[in-house]
Amino acid sequence: MRITAPHAVRGTAVLGVAALALTACGPDTTGDDTASEAESVDWSEVEPAEEITFWTNHPGGSADVEEEIIAGFTEETGIEVNVVTSGANYEETSQRFQTAQGTGDVGDVVVLSDATWFPNHLNDALVPLDSLLEAAEVDTSGYVDALYEDYHYEDSHYGVPYARSTPLFYYNVDHYEEAGIESPPETWDEVAEVSEQLMEAEVASSAFAFPPQDEYPAWTMANLVWGYGGSWSEEWDFSSVSSPETVEAIEFAQEAADDWASVASGDQGDDFASGVASQVIQSTGSLVGILDTADFEVGTAFLPGGPAAEGETPTGGAGLMIASDSEPERQLAAAMFVGHMTSPESTVDFSAATGYVPVQKDADMSEVYEETPQFETAVEQLERARVQDYARVFVPGGDLALAQTLQRVLTQDVEVTDELESLEEELQELYDRDLASEVED
Repeated sequence: MRITAPHAVRGTAVLGVAALALTACGPDTTGDDTASEAESVDWSEVEPAEEITFWTNHPGGSADVEEEIIAGFTEETGIEVNVVTSGANYEETSQRFQTAQGTGDVGDVVVLSDATWFPNHLNDALVPLDSLLEAAEVDTSGYVDALYEDYHYEDSHYGVPYARSTPLFYYNVDHYEEAGIESPPETWDEVAEVSEQLMEAEVASSAFAFPPQDEYPAWTMANLVWGYGGSWSEEWDFSSVSSPETVEAIEFAQEAADDWASVASGDQGDDFASGVASQVIQSTGSLVGILDTADFEVGTAFLPGGPAAEGETPTGGAGLMIASDSEPERQLAAAMFVGHMTSPESTVDFSAATGYVPVQKDADMSEVYEETPQFETAVEQLERARVQDYARVFVPGGDLALAQTLQRVLTQDVEVTDELESLEEELQELYDRDLASEVED
């Protein structure tokens, strides 16, 4: 059976439908026993453990707000939570989680990103959550459908949304005023025009900062590629990554890096907040940090559109998963914890402290929006959400291969066509090695 998820999907409701299309007939993992073992547990006979461990990389600098929310959980339930800083980013957390399998020293609850949860599922490291959440009396109907359904695979959910985000277009309002720019660009052609004005006004070292290899360039730059009609893949077909449309989009970026844009050496948000770059596309999860650091007025806008599509935005960020290696008592306590961390009240606190979008439909963000209107841009932009390409989020090593290629293209004098053709071959090899035998024909 072939996966038939649509090429492009707009809006939060249909984003969930696309996720369901993936679940219908993706990689076949029916040979594992994780799901059947979890479903066979009589949760009414299980008492929640008095202590659990939470592995987190504190996304968006969320250590303080996580501590506050966790304290409320312990006060309410009496369950102690040992918080382990499991890595500096999502990849380090995922690697540590994979390495710990079978050792008896694994987090009961773990933060995994959009690009790391699926490989962990394929490795039987995650427990299906539906019956477990029901036993813990977690009402999953309140989650934003599109975000919750991102973790739905083969009739089970393997996570709940937590630190969820979209990229935003950030711009320095002071620099715009100095350069005589009245409003943010709506297309990539306008980005180029505005950037030339900024460079002529000499308001910053660069008009725009692209992300470096370790800051997920394939995520934020998907908007540019989609705008030109290209993609990182079409389901499991990787030929689109070297298509004329994708080549044109990446050539635009390469030319920009030679003219009015730079490639940040670290977090591109830091370049923006310090005034080194006038514009940047960065996660909503960086919003609070940018607002706290910048000594200028920060503007936010929807992502730019291209000649083939309006400004489509990829969703991203991370969810909370429960380890299959944990004992049932700890899994039940972990499910109670997951429900508390993502409740309407908790998601308001978490969003206000970080900039991640609220994951509950009933989250009342009105006071936050009134105080910081930039928050609302991300939520409104969800209407333009598009499912991420399989090459980035489902192929083990795919996101790294994309990032390495983009780093070369943006920093070296290389031919875009040659680089993308080599990337297509690499993605195909990764798929053939790690997934082909799992995907039904």
